[in-house]
Amino acid sequence: MRIRAAAYCVITRGAGADEELLLSHWRDGSRHGWTLPGGGIDPGEHPEHAAVREVFEETGYHARLTGLLGVDSIVIPAKERLRGEGEPLHGLRVVYSAEITGGELTIEVDGSSDDAGWHRLADVPDLRRVSLVDVALGMRDGWAPTTA
Repeated sequence: MRIRAAAYCVITRGAGADEELLLSHWRDGSRHGWTLPGGGIDPGEHPEHAAVREVFEETGYHARLTGLLGVDSIVIPAKERLRGEGEPLHGLRVVYSAEITGGELTIEVDGSSDDAGWHRLADVPDLRRVSLVDVALGMRDGWAPTTA
């Protein structure tokens, strides 16, 4: 079984009905969905540094971590892997809360994401998204989607 460690950020702005969540759009061939900005931890890299680096790479924003929300563990069976790697993948996902400290929204070039943007929390259940979004929002405040 392969293990992949990654770090992600939950970044929001606004409040109440106008609260928005920063998401990155992941694409790998025909599979795609909105996800949290974040990604793989490089060998020897601290998860905090990886989270901040990945936010910048995928969105153009500089971020400051404000807390650790939790760690999620997911196992993807070999038959569900994107490239048929022939072995299951155990993903360990470290999720932080963060705030924007600078920069401007910029779409990653030549990476695993092809879009980024702010989405009203009320609209998130209608987005095509990866499960990590729901998991992380649940870590944050017990939020649960109204649709799957």
